[in-house]
Amino acid sequence: MDVVGPAVSERARVALLAQLRHMFRLDEDLSEFYAVAGEDESLAWAAMGAGRMLRSPTVFEDVVKTICTTNCTWGGTVRMVTALVDGLGVAAPGGARTFPTAAALAAAPERFYRDVVRAGYRGAYLLQLADDVASGAIDLEKLNDPELPDDEVEARLLALPGVGPYAAAHVMLTSLGRYSRLVLDSWTRPAYARLVGRNRPPKAATIVGAFRRYGTFAGLAFWLQLTRGWVPDEA
Repeated sequence: MDVVGPAVSERARVALLAQLRHMFRLDEDLSEFYAVAGEDESLAWAAMGAGRMLRSPTVFEDVVKTICTTNCTWGGTVRMVTALVDGLGVAAPGGARTFPTAAALAAAPERFYRDVVRAGYRGAYLLQLADDVASGAIDLEKLNDPELPDDEVEARLLALPGVGPYAAAHVMLTSLGRYSRLVLDSWTRPAYARLVGRNRPPKAATIVGAFRRYGTFAGLAFWLQLTRGWVPDEA
């Protein structure tokens, strides 16, 4: 591992390696998913090793980014997240900036979210979430506890400001390695309809039923089937 900037202590190096393993899910066992995917013609390609969802260092960062995906284009999401990083992130060696801490987000005035981030209605949610995390009222990192059942994790996410069924499923898939929920939104449902040759998106229950055989990996199977075109054949 190469570190940009001054040399770090062995303790810091170990911590950085642990964080990288977390972000790339290097310790995650997907063998059960691969066994089922290998028997599915549309997902056999994934059994070669796909499915490890890149996540942020913290659940908090992924929740903030997910809220910034609601009811807007991808370009809008990129604009909002970039404004948060440029305005509140800490400068790092090489010129980049870190994702801002909950304390930094909580300390920013409402006008920052309105005029700089241009987050619209999301601004109040982001500010409340950051304040709750910074004050210790909410500890999002506890959601990484493998002993928590999916229903409990989903309920805790739905209790957060700005998080609905789509956002909860998205955080569970991309950040927490919990794949039982399908991410159903204005992009995934039409994309699935095109994939199966339908003119209109099926009902949510119909899509969920189509992936029930994947059990706790249903959401991952759904996502990989939709995004197969994002992966070059030679990969």
